[in-house]
Amino acid sequence: MSETIAEFTEIAYDIDGPVLTITLDRPDKLNAFTGRMTYELIEAFDRADTDDNVRAIIVTGRGRGFCAGADLSGGASTFDHTAQASQDIEGAESTHYAARRDEGGLVSLRIFDCKKPVIAAINGPAVGVGITMCLPMDIRLASTTAKIGFVFARRGIVPEAASSWFLPRVVGINQAMEWAVTGRVFPASEALGTGLIRSIHEPDDLLPAARAIAMEIAENTAPVSVALTRQMLWRTLGANHPMEGHRIDSRAIVSRGASADSREGVASFLEKRPPVYPDKVSDGLPNVFPDWVEPEYS
Repeated sequence: MSETIAEFTEIAYDIDGPVLTITLDRPDKLNAFTGRMTYELIEAFDRADTDDNVRAIIVTGRGRGFCAGADLSGGASTFDHTAQASQDIEGAESTHYAARRDEGGLVSLRIFDCKKPVIAAINGPAVGVGITMCLPMDIRLASTTAKIGFVFARRGIVPEAASSWFLPRVVGINQAMEWAVTGRVFPASEALGTGLIRSIHEPDDLLPAARAIAMEIAENTAPVSVALTRQMLWRTLGANHPMEGHRIDSRAIVSRGASADSREGVASFLEKRPPVYPDKVSDGLPNVFPDWVEPEYS
C-alpha cells in the first residue's frame, strides 16, 4: 500500500511498503535547489527517522533532471549572502538558517545523521549541490542520461554541502581535486569505478534497480543493526587508529549480541524462514559511541 504526503511543495514524499521515495519536484526548473527545498528535505528525513515502517530511502528527481544545482533565478548576486537579508522560511526552524549557513550543508549533515540507508537514483543532470547532496547517501545509481559536475569554481564559488569532507573520502583526493578544480561536467560513465556511482542503468530501469536494493535491505536485515552499522562506518572515517573502530565494534557486538534481534536472526537462519526482527529504531539505539561529541557550528 502506498502513501503520499501532500503538504510538501518542492519535493514529493511517497511511501510504498517499506521504501520511502523522496523526489525533488521542480521539474520545470530541472529541480534546481532552493531554500524551501532545504527545509522540506530536512523535514522529510526527520519524518523518515521516526517512522519504523520506513526501512530504506530512495532520493530521485522529477522529470529529465535530478538537480541542476542552485536556483540561479536571483541573478548575479545569487550567492552573495552578505547582501541578502536573512529570509525566514515558513515552518522552518530558525536555527537551521542562523548566520547564513550553507543550506546544502544542512541537508548533507542531516543525511549523514539519518538512521535509514539512503540510495540516490540520479536520473539526469546532477551538478553543484545536485551532486554534493548525494555524497552522504550510501549507494548511488545513475541513469545513462545523467551528467555530473562539481561546477563551483566555474561560478566563482567553492564546493559546499560539506563536500570538501565527503568527496575525497568517497573517490580519493586526486580524483576529487581534478573534478573540483576543473569544474567540468562529465558523464556517469566517468564516475563508474571511482566509488561515486555504483552502477548505470537505462532510464526506465533506474528506479526498479534502486528499489531492488532497498527491498533487499528491508526484507533481510534488522533495522537497529542497519542504523548502527551506518553510523559506525561513517563516524570512523576520520578515526586516527583502528583501535577506535575496535572499541566501537566491541561495544556494538556486545549490545546487539544480547538483543532479541540477534536471537531472531540466528533462529530464522536455522529454521530456514524469513526473519521478523522485533527491535525498533524509534525505541532508541544503544550508545556505542560514548566518546562521540556532536560538533557545534560556530
